[in-house]
Amino acid sequence: MPDPLDGAALRAALREAVADPARHPLLVALDFDGTLAPLQDDPQASRVLPDAVTALRALAAHPRTVRLALLSGRSMGDLHRLAEVPPGTVLIGSHGAERARVAEHGLDRAVMTLTDEQQDRLDGLGGEMQAVARGRDGVWVESKPAAVAVHTRMADPATAEAAERDALAVGGRLGSAVLHGKKVVEVSVLDADKGAALSALRAEIGAGAVLVAGDDVTDEHAFEAVAPEGLTLKVGAGPTSARFRVPEPQDVADLLADLAVALDEAAAG
Repeated sequence: MPDPLDGAALRAALREAVADPARHPLLVALDFDGTLAPLQDDPQASRVLPDAVTALRALAAHPRTVRLALLSGRSMGDLHRLAEVPPGTVLIGSHGAERARVAEHGLDRAVMTLTDEQQDRLDGLGGEMQAVARGRDGVWVESKPAAVAVHTRMADPATAEAAERDALAVGGRLGSAVLHGKKVVEVSVLDADKGAALSALRAEIGAGAVLVAGDDVTDEHAFEAVAPEGLTLKVGAGPTSARFRVPEPQDVADLLADLAVALDEAAAG
């Protein structure tokens, strides 16, 4: 695939989508870490850029034309606590395993249940991943409702490589889905990914066009799900199937602000 085009080309494509009623609603589906929020060594320190918060609120003022979604590997509780998104935004967490809609006073959440067999595997994953992290500085384990993740961002390169190798081996034995992202290995007991979750949401709302933005290899599933016509945006360096690329999260915030202006202009007639 040729090198992705830059943000200017995507701005033009988004304005075309806004101008064409046949392509409404435009589904804007965004990753969180590395896309709306700059990456942090401590994931709990991540915050959406202020310009992005403002732009998302402006986009939410046009619910017939644009629908908003966050598509993240974070657990739903974590995502809701950290993401400053307006009511009506759909949150898809744990790489598609969890889903909720932001309401005025909390979440309208779809209930997720595990079978006894899945719960047993999840319990086993937790114990084995703790063993992977034990004695390795900078390696830590995150437990989610249907998955366990081993994070290595704060470890030295050799330690991180060894921990990720061991975590992948555990995932191969106990997981239904294994995702190897930037300094993280996540193993789920559910067969879920961002692409399947995005496809389901797109069909549900009848989206006429889709913008998907993400920075990690796990976002490639979402890019592929809306190919070839989807407006797919890679944030940062690295191989990608996305059609467009920008360097950093601030560029995403600027892009969303420009889209909000285009919506205001279209509404004004």
